[in-house]
Amino acid sequence: MKITIYKDAKIKKNPIIIEGFPGFGLVGTIATEFLIDHLKTRLVGEFSFPELPATTAIHNGEVVKPMAIHYSEKHNILIFHTILSVKGHEWEAAEEVARIAKEFNAKEVISLEGVNALAGANSSVYSYGNPKLEELGATAMKESVIMGVTAALLLQTENTTCLFAETQSGLPDSKAAAVIIDVLNKYLDLGVNPEPLLKQATQFEEKLKNILQQTQKTVSEADKKNLSYLG
Repeated sequence: MKITIYKDAKIKKNPIIIEGFPGFGLVGTIATEFLIDHLKTRLVGEFSFPELPATTAIHNGEVVKPMAIHYSEKHNILIFHTILSVKGHEWEAAEEVARIAKEFNAKEVISLEGVNALAGANSSVYSYGNPKLEELGATAMKESVIMGVTAALLLQTENTTCLFAETQSGLPDSKAAAVIIDVLNKYLDLGVNPEPLLKQATQFEEKLKNILQQTQKTVSEADKKNLSYLG
């Protein structure tokens, strides 16, 4: 796996990096999608991942880069956004995120994740690595087992902060993503209007649902073709 920042990206030093690799409830993916749209970011880089099948999507007549990096110059935030699973390649993904963080001397890496909630529990936000988030409504995570890219980042970097939102639903869960966005808004002073937040998050949910259905269908069809070649 390789993360490439475009030569003309013009990124300031000491950015905050926010990553939302697909996980439980697609919370990170939905949240970063919302940020990309709300902060009016620009595309500054992308992932190249030869280990994964070549996959993209067309949404509203435009090609959607399934693994891309966007930048908000106003807030000096780099957003790592992907709709493709990197299962089995979490270490490589984390190493690349850590490399970019070191290259630009990132102030902080914030990882967004969903965690399984108990039946009947409300959508709560938990944090790890930054006490300031507890003052903004997040509960400090004391006991948990973390997996995926977030786990690899925690083991490889010293300035990784985690925000976890409880989710009971299948894929995706826009409500959990909205709760995370609310905390991020307070922490980073992003200027998000909380009132239409959930409505907009739901729109992203539908968009991602359609894209994921199409990409899964494409991968399934590719697998069938490979089997027919072997047969």
